[in-house]
Amino acid sequence: MIRSEGARADQSSAPQPRPEEVGPLSAARELAVRVLLRRLQGNAFVEDIFEEAVATTKMRADDRRLAQEMVYGCVRWQGTLDWLVARNTEDRPQIPQVQVFLRLGLYQLFFLDRIPPHAACYETVEIAKRLGFVTQSNFINAILRRCDRERAGVRQSLTELKTALPATGYSHPEWLVQKWTERWGADDTRRLLEWNNTAPPTCARVNTLKTSPAQLIERWRLKEHVEYDFVPCPWADAEQVFVLKVHPSLSGMGSFRDGWFYVQDPSTLLAVQALDAWAGESILDLCAAPGGKTAYIAQKMENDGELVACDTSSDRLRFVTENCVRLGVTCVETLALGDQPEAALAQRKFEKVLVDAPCSNTGVLRRRLDLRWRLRPEELTKLRETQLRLLALAAAHLNPGGTLVYSTCSLEPEENTEVVKEFLAAHPQFQLESERELLPFRDGVDGAYVAKLKG
Repeated sequence: MIRSEGARADQSSAPQPRPEEVGPLSAARELAVRVLLRRLQGNAFVEDIFEEAVATTKMRADDRRLAQEMVYGCVRWQGTLDWLVARNTEDRPQIPQVQVFLRLGLYQLFFLDRIPPHAACYETVEIAKRLGFVTQSNFINAILRRCDRERAGVRQSLTELKTALPATGYSHPEWLVQKWTERWGADDTRRLLEWNNTAPPTCARVNTLKTSPAQLIERWRLKEHVEYDFVPCPWADAEQVFVLKVHPSLSGMGSFRDGWFYVQDPSTLLAVQALDAWAGESILDLCAAPGGKTAYIAQKMENDGELVACDTSSDRLRFVTENCVRLGVTCVETLALGDQPEAALAQRKFEKVLVDAPCSNTGVLRRRLDLRWRLRPEELTKLRETQLRLLALAAAHLNPGGTLVYSTCSLEPEENTEVVKEFLAAHPQFQLESERELLPFRDGVDGAYVAKLKG
């Protein structure tokens, strides 16, 4: 089917992009390809692969942003892009490396309107040749040129796909879309899928251990040229949460390096609000890494009291320590639980315990790019077992009458309300005081669940 059209789409007969159209973008495309090819090799997350690649490559800031958009976009829209490839190759399977080039070219053609189509095709094929895929380059060229010629029809098909096959049209696993549709209906599920396919903004919480909202705003305006908005957040102090609309790189911002703010989605503050920490209290943060909630608890405690931050390993706790140092948190003790958490905690008791449990992360899929392609239905059951063990551990180290807060960034009842119900049935001395679920399509923040229990 495609072979006869390959000659017509040959580079010698196709319009050639001018050097100024493709030259500055070539570095971004090549970095994107290298990251996506590296992603095929193992279990590393694409965000980590990208950051590692950027750290060892000299690039202009705009090239870096474009490379990131290409990489992240190809992963987000992988399901839709693969459908488009299959439709144009009679469902013939492609070798993974060729699929990477096709995804990248098609993403530029149909999701990045500012890139000239002929430049997207030409440069993608040229990079394939430079990276050793000369034999496959004509095939890649033919597929991309054909889709470009049929642009209007392809766009119409992609629009119709979102209604006919939402999982494919919005690039999500079928089982997850079906699960959500049964729970919320088609309209809210569509809104959630759209949310997951948008790039998340940079949100910041002011660190009042070091500064005030007014001082931070003044520094942003006068010295760092930050454009921002306040984020309405009923579960946090007024005018302490911002969305950064325009800002330099975080590493280039003195206010960030000096610990004047911490980057986190507003949804993550709900659990700390439920914990209601005060100065002088003894508090256990059982799953602390990377330390955002820990630091916010310390801020609520005014750096006064006992705050023990735990996690499974000392490696993960390193992030907690680094964040606490930057943010000026001095009341935190880190404790690696290892394989014997009871032994690590010994007989210690606390007035309040936060269990921010490991979960499926389905409430933060727009931030965890690879996750939608890795998550399996059976993992919900496995995670539930872990969550119940952590709640039991927390209960064993809570003073009578104390507060136990359980939180996840999952949208799934199996990890949220059902876990709490099972825990309460096994621990009748506890009562559910409150619970709240944040839904992206309703609340405009990442998904989260928080339950407050009294012992």
